[in-house]
Amino acid sequence: MASFDIVSKVDVQTLDNAINAATKEITTRFDFRDSKTEIELDKKSLQVKIVTENEMRVTAIEDVVRTRLIKQKIDPNCMDFGKQQYASGNMIRKEIIIRQGIDKDASRKIMKEIKDSGIKVQAQIMDDQLRVTSKKIDDLQGIISYLRGKDLGIPIQFTNMK
Repeated sequence: MASFDIVSKVDVQTLDNAINAATKEITTRFDFRDSKTEIELDKKSLQVKIVTENEMRVTAIEDVVRTRLIKQKIDPNCMDFGKQQYASGNMIRKEIIIRQGIDKDASRKIMKEIKDSGIKVQAQIMDDQLRVTSKKIDDLQGIISYLRGKDLGIPIQFTNMK
């Protein structure tokens, strides 16, 4: 039986490179001159912490981070933007959480899409990933191309093709 896994993971080193590139871009931009802006990545909890002076700079930083993620070939749908909080003084603090894994609702949605495709494969949920099996490799490749054309709301990758 041929099979593959559907996962949603972000490479931490590539994410770190994207955040470092965004930090470097922010420090060289004219509109951020003389500002007390900080961007920090916590690799264990996969949170990006932003601290700056006003809301306009927060949105500019979000755009820069999103652009850098796209350039590093990371899907920006993995980011979950938290609420803004006012830190000490006139500083604004915001956290961006990077989502890993496929939750149960997204798994059910993907399984429904697979069933609606009409291709004869079996899918099963395994923790935070899905395993798709079939007798023919061509059917698996058909499912991969079918799912790539759909907007599932989360970034997905296909691994362990056997």
